[in-house]
Amino acid sequence: MTNPTSNISEAVARLYDTYPFPPEPLLDEPPPGYNWRWNWPAAYHFATGQKPRQSQVRILDAGCGTGVSTEYLVHLNPEAEVVGIDLSSEAIAVAKERCRRTGADRAQLHHLSLYDTPKLEGEFDYINCVGVLHHLPDPQRGLHAIASKLAPGGLMHVFVYAELGRWEVRLMQQALALLQGDNRNDFQSGVKLGRQIFDSLPENNRIVKREKQRWSLENQRDANFADMYLNPQEIDYNIETLFELIDASQLQFLGFSNSDYWQLDRLLGNAPDALEKAKQLDERQQYRLIELLDPEVSHYEFFLGRPPIPQNDWSSPAALEQAIPERSPCMFGWCSRDIMDYNYMPVTLSEAEFEFMQACDGQRTVGEILPNCALDSDGVRSLARRQLILLGPSS
Repeated sequence: MTNPTSNISEAVARLYDTYPFPPEPLLDEPPPGYNWRWNWPAAYHFATGQKPRQSQVRILDAGCGTGVSTEYLVHLNPEAEVVGIDLSSEAIAVAKERCRRTGADRAQLHHLSLYDTPKLEGEFDYINCVGVLHHLPDPQRGLHAIASKLAPGGLMHVFVYAELGRWEVRLMQQALALLQGDNRNDFQSGVKLGRQIFDSLPENNRIVKREKQRWSLENQRDANFADMYLNPQEIDYNIETLFELIDASQLQFLGFSNSDYWQLDRLLGNAPDALEKAKQLDERQQYRLIELLDPEVSHYEFFLGRPPIPQNDWSSPAALEQAIPERSPCMFGWCSRDIMDYNYMPVTLSEAEFEFMQACDGQRTVGEILPNCALDSDGVRSLARRQLILLGPSS
C-alpha cells in the first residue's frame, strides 16, 4: 500500500530538486547586511527583553534549502555551531557550495527530512524554521519533531503562510493543478503553462493585479514562480489554526517578530469605542480581529520557546541600573545619529540617545553611564524596546 504522506514528501523533494530554493546567487564573500532574526543575541533580546547569557550556542536551520539562511546564521553568530537540514539533495548541494565559497565552514549540512530531526545528536539553543512547515503533509508532526531537539530555555523562529494575504495565490495554484492533472509534478511545464495564463488573463483580473502588486518582482525567476504556484503541498493558516499548531507543540508563544502589524491602535486609533471593545478581547481574539480588518498578512513570523524563558521589561529601577547595555549588532550607519534600525527603518537619534549609545561598551552598567549623559531611565528603556541597544544583567 502506498503511503500518501511519503508520496507528498517525495513530490515536494522533486520540486526543490528541479528548482533548488531559494535561488539566490552564490557569492565569494560573506552575505551583505543582516537579518536580525538570524542573529542570536538580537533575536533573544527581542523575544525575552534581555541579552542571552551565552554566545557559544548550537543552532539548527530546519529546512535550510540552498543555505541562504544557514550562511547568515554562521556569519552573524561567529561563536555558534550551526547545523542545516533539508529534504532536497540538490538544495543541500547548493548550500554546501554556498557555504564553502564564503568560508562558512562551521555549517554542518545534512540531507534529512524535518520528520527525522530527532536523529540529530544533542539539543539546540536556537532553531530556525522558515517556509517549511506549511509544505509538510503533517505540520504538527514536523513541528513536534524539531521541538523535541530544542533545549530548555531555547528559542525557535518560525515562518508559515497566512491564508488571507495569499488568497489569489491559492486560486492560481488550484487552477494550475486542475489544468495539469496527472502531470502536475512536471514543474518545468507547469511554469511555462502558468506564465502563459498570466499573459492571457485581462489586466484587471484580480489574480493578475495581485501578482503585479505583490509578487511579480521575485517571480521573474522560475524557481520562485514554481515555489509559489506549483508546490505539491501547502497549508495556509489563520490565527485560529495557527495557534492550534502552536499549542500542539507544547512550546511557549513569545510573540510575532513583525509586532507593529499586530497593534490595535494602528487600525482603530480613530474609533475609540471600537478600540475599547477590541481591548476587552483576549490576545488571540485581538490578533484575529487585526488580520480580519487588514487582510494583507501573507505570512506569520514568530518566536516560540521551551520554558523556562526569562522575561524582562526593565521596569525595576534597581535592575535597570545594574544592566549592562550594548549597541545592537543589527543596525547600519553607526557611528551617526542617523541610522537604520534592525528592520532597516531610518532612525534619527536625539543628542542624549546618541551620547548614551556612544558610551555603551559592554562593560559599564546603565547606572554608571547615566550620570554622565542627559538621557534618563525611560530613554534607556525606549532604546531597548526599539532594539537599538541590548540589555543584560551584570552577573
